[in-house]
Amino acid sequence: MESQVIVDSFFKENSLVKHQIDSFNRFLDYKLQKIVDEVGVIETEIKGGYKVKLGKIRVGKPINKEADGSIRKITPMEARIRDLSYAAPLYLEMTPIVGGEGEEEVVGETVEVYIGELPIMLGSKACYLYGKSREELIEMGEDPRDPFGYFIINGSERVLVTQEDLVQNRILCEKTERNNKMIYVAKVFSTRHGFRALCTVERQEDGKLNVTFPGLSGSIPLVILMKALGAESDSDIINMISDDQRVVMQLITNILEVREEYNIATQEDALEYIGKKVAPGQPRDYRLKRAETILCNYLLPHMGVKREDFIKKCAFLGRMARNAIELYLGLRVEDDKDHYGNKRLKPAGELMEDLFRYSFNQLVKDIKYQLERQVLRNRSPSIQSAVRSDVLTERIRHAMATGNWIGGRTGVSQLLDRTSYLSTLSQLRRVVSPLSRSQPHFEARDLHPTQWGKICPSETPEGPNCGLVKNLAIMCKITTEDKEGEKKVLEVLKDLPINPVKEFLTPPSS
Repeated sequence: MESQVIVDSFFKENSLVKHQIDSFNRFLDYKLQKIVDEVGVIETEIKGGYKVKLGKIRVGKPINKEADGSIRKITPMEARIRDLSYAAPLYLEMTPIVGGEGEEEVVGETVEVYIGELPIMLGSKACYLYGKSREELIEMGEDPRDPFGYFIINGSERVLVTQEDLVQNRILCEKTERNNKMIYVAKVFSTRHGFRALCTVERQEDGKLNVTFPGLSGSIPLVILMKALGAESDSDIINMISDDQRVVMQLITNILEVREEYNIATQEDALEYIGKKVAPGQPRDYRLKRAETILCNYLLPHMGVKREDFIKKCAFLGRMARNAIELYLGLRVEDDKDHYGNKRLKPAGELMEDLFRYSFNQLVKDIKYQLERQVLRNRSPSIQSAVRSDVLTERIRHAMATGNWIGGRTGVSQLLDRTSYLSTLSQLRRVVSPLSRSQPHFEARDLHPTQWGKICPSETPEGPNCGLVKNLAIMCKITTEDKEGEKKVLEVLKDLPINPVKEFLTPPSS
């Protein structure tokens, strides 16, 4: 009886699709502006350094433009009946600027420009149904027991199915066999602003440590990379990795190899080595600059994309190398990829964030092209006429209508199953794994102990989708990232007495 009271009070506060609606509200409140701020300024090739500074983004209420040009509000039921999309207009503040850095001058008024339409989730803050009573919902033609949490695109009800993924920006260790040799790997899916780079540190059978990351074909010795990032002396490299003698002994062959075989001693030597790999046959200055650009943008981008972040990247690589060596020495075990602590779920809000970022970047490129085209035709650049709203609207609408998402994923958006009330709820709480259906993946399909209380042990399809298509447990809640709490934890960690980056940057007392 007591448990019944607890369950009842839980569902008074939380609806079964609260995770979908909350994530979309978070997207509207924070993520939209964050994506605009990532771009910040639209640079152009126009003489005099003409730029467009981006300001605040605003989401209106769902409307529809009629054939006679009139604009009127649209309800979800009208969108269903008339085969329309339930979408709201997006407005963005833009300011024209002229001049280089430090000498920028505003040459026109800040204008709020209509940039396109954004599909609105039913029940979210931007929806007309938000906060309505049972009677008001009935008056608007809606079922008061409808869970909401879906979209209406061209008259069809579409659900964004929650996607399961491996955790980002965390080191995972594993053993892998290659050409009958055992390789010990520490890898991280480094993710920044939607760009995902897989960086790995591998301990080969002969004891050599190699690093692979996008932008560089093949692998590069770890010691050379750490020297290129600023750890020039051997003691710096060892301090960055570990003070455990067992681990240090494993590093000696790597340090000697770089000194004797490659003859690399300074940071410039290491950058020159990388430059020859990424820009062979180019002038020396260009090679060094190219090597620096690759290290900034493609090596562990989540640690930062400026030269000042090199030392943080160096410390992170040291940690990865230590984990790979400890795995070889048996001081740590392999990370379990199926452990739910190593997984993250992407509900509708995060999926929309990925799609909007891609579509908005395409719009920015188009605005730049249109402004340059205006000047070529001897017309003064006009922001209003340079913004073609269809570029953003159509990309978002096409992905949501077909289910073909960015990153090559398919079936992300699905037609809402209205067979019964339970089938609707089930689909809105579904979780899909990105693993291939044609492969066995026996361990991934198994019920893992860490799924207790999070994933339903019974509800999964038969056949090829078994264990890869799951459903949230009935009282499962998805928590959202807490940036403020994260900042506080990082500040505390930075002030700890044992901090390899801090130690490296602080000169020893004489």
